[in-house]
Amino acid sequence: MINLPKNKEFLDRLELILGKGNILTGKTVSERSHHIWILDQPLQARAVVFPQSTQEVSEIMILCKEHHQPIVVHGGMTNMVGSTETQGNELVISMEKMNRILDIDTVSKTVLVEAGVILEHLHQSVELEGLMFPVTYGAKGSAQIGGMIATNAGGLRVFRYGMTRNWVLGLEVVLADGTIISSLKKLVKDNSGLDLKQLFIGSEGTMGIITRAVLKLMVGPKSRNTAVIAVATYSQVVSFLHFMEGTLAGTLTGFELIWKDTYTAMIGVLKGKGVPLPVGYPFYVLVEKSGTEPEKDRETLENVLVKAFEKGLILDGTVARSELEQQLFWRIREDVDHIVAMCTHDQHFDVSLPISQIDVYILEISEKLNLVPEVDRYFVYGHMADGNIHLIVSKTEGSAELKEQVNRIIYSPLPGFGGSISAEHGIGVHKKKYLSYSRSSEEIILMKLLKSTLDPTNLLNPGKIF
Repeated sequence: MINLPKNKEFLDRLELILGKGNILTGKTVSERSHHIWILDQPLQARAVVFPQSTQEVSEIMILCKEHHQPIVVHGGMTNMVGSTETQGNELVISMEKMNRILDIDTVSKTVLVEAGVILEHLHQSVELEGLMFPVTYGAKGSAQIGGMIATNAGGLRVFRYGMTRNWVLGLEVVLADGTIISSLKKLVKDNSGLDLKQLFIGSEGTMGIITRAVLKLMVGPKSRNTAVIAVATYSQVVSFLHFMEGTLAGTLTGFELIWKDTYTAMIGVLKGKGVPLPVGYPFYVLVEKSGTEPEKDRETLENVLVKAFEKGLILDGTVARSELEQQLFWRIREDVDHIVAMCTHDQHFDVSLPISQIDVYILEISEKLNLVPEVDRYFVYGHMADGNIHLIVSKTEGSAELKEQVNRIIYSPLPGFGGSISAEHGIGVHKKKYLSYSRSSEEIILMKLLKSTLDPTNLLNPGKIF
């Protein structure tokens, strides 16, 4: 039998651990939210606590285990699948005060950070040392490192640099019983048994609470050049990608595909100023080349694009002439809030499938979406070079039946293509019903076994993933 803690006794003991200024209760809890973009839904929780060290997190979990108190961890709260949602009986552990960059090792090219460090702050700090942490995405100004690791975040450069998993060397994690697992090594090579950190990367807070991490860095490029390209057909987009990869020899670091109607909507964020290419082309590609010779790199990109035009691979294109123009080009792709504002009852999707099948899949689901009267518009774009496509579907009403109908349209074809219902956003609450579309029953059983082994009383982010 589960005995939830009596509020006063439980909160008094939390106060002993954290100090009075690091606990929110009552009305102050409801003034917060469970997601950075869903501010009209008050947070429902027993309390919110703000630990400032791994030891405090451990003591919190020891107390929670004693009282059978479920917890949900809050980082930057930018997830798209309900991983930070609560039911009201949970204790929320916010990592926002564990926000220190503890060490930048320029020799080993590593950085030691606490879980609450904002991704953009990390980018800025290591850049001052001539280094780069290459994982980036639109929510970098809010997303925290702990959450990024817990969801194995992807983003805009995955095809060149890989997912977050590729850049984690060591982790410090607190288990459900308060045990601290600390392995903060700076080693790229360490084959001394099982790689335990992989149990927590992508686990969405269900296996343990990430408190600190050692991340791998790299020497940053000295130049970046961006172009927007128009292409006639999807097969030519694929040929253009292969041509660019072969010609630029590892310096192609961005290749974002935007469908025609989505581009028309996205450029609205520029308010008519600095629009790269006119509307009407079937496909638009945002290309980025990084390099080491600023004066030559732009010329190289222009020459390569001329050759692509001569080969009939592209219809039109323009290269950014300044850093400001380059930022505007990327804003078109990154400022997704602009197109979300055009939607009502919007649903967001993040799928992956083989590059060769993307166009066939999009045509199939488009035909089905067009037959649903309540779907008024939808937007298609994504990280085509790594097979990841995003969709935003806008509807005139928000019934559960319609939401399920749209989910089925998007997810049902994916097993036939060898695809995944989640390329980078995770499963959380919103996708767990469809997990079997991407994972076998044997895989799901093993996941549950690992969960029950590390968290036998189901305290950590209960109800998420499965």
